Amino acid sequence: MKKIIILVLVSASLGFSSQKERAFDTGEWFKFRIHYGLINAGYATLEVQEAVRNNKKVYHAIGKGYTTGMSRFFFKVDDNYESYFDKETGNPYQFVRKIDEGGYTKNQEGFFNQATNRILVKDYKHKSENTFLIPENTQDIMSTFYYLRNYPTIDKLKVGESVAVDMFFDNETTKFKLKFIGTEDLETKFGVVPTMIFRPLVQSGRVFKEKESLTVWISDDDNKIPVRIQASLAVGSIKADLDAFKGLKYSFKVKVK
Repeated sequence: MKKIIILVLVSASLGFSSQKERAFDTGEWFKFRIHYGLINAGYATLEVQEAVRNNKKVYHAIGKGYTTGMSRFFFKVDDNYESYFDKETGNPYQFVRKIDEGGYTKNQEGFFNQATNRILVKDYKHKSENTFLIPENTQDIMSTFYYLRNYPTIDKLKVGESVAVDMFFDNETTKFKLKFIGTEDLETKFGVVPTMIFRPLVQSGRVFKEKESLTVWISDDDNKIPVRIQASLAVGSIKADLDAFKGLKYSFKVKVK
């Protein structure tokens, strides 16, 4: 289950545009219940707070993932991902990555200079610093989630079309892509939720069975929040369902059963 919880979070993402009303605001919070096969493996949460960077009020997004019960006994996960990003452009100023996944640990911070297209990564575990060149408007793993939720033409995509964003992760920039699959009325604990279905294109072999092993259901309303994520892994399968939420900017659209 290494890296699975945070992949669940970011793969639920749907760009940020100053020309479009935001799909979220300070105070938004939601939680996922994560199942590995029939086992309740853990939870993941996402929260938006406010902070100050470069003398500006910015969004501070915090993502946490952790295993519970017997899953924690066999494979302990305590992940903390944070991002500070601009309220207007959506571009990140700083990221935090502090994780413990079965003894595999990382403790890093990244500082973006969008003007020079560079990022300074401080690795506190190895006591090192490295600077990387990045494409313009590159996101970190957490800011990607919020950037893509506001993609200006997300409601106009045709089946088979994709959206993409440059994302910095593990000291390299990759093109994170989402392909639109279609729509579905999804049965949830909250009722029947109209959703848009996306398939993130992920690297196969290490964790996932195939390049398109991950499927995401996003609420087909102005919030664009993840409702369900399902993945076929190299061993077994994983599913995450929206378990609780508060502070949504818009009403959560649910159909009466």
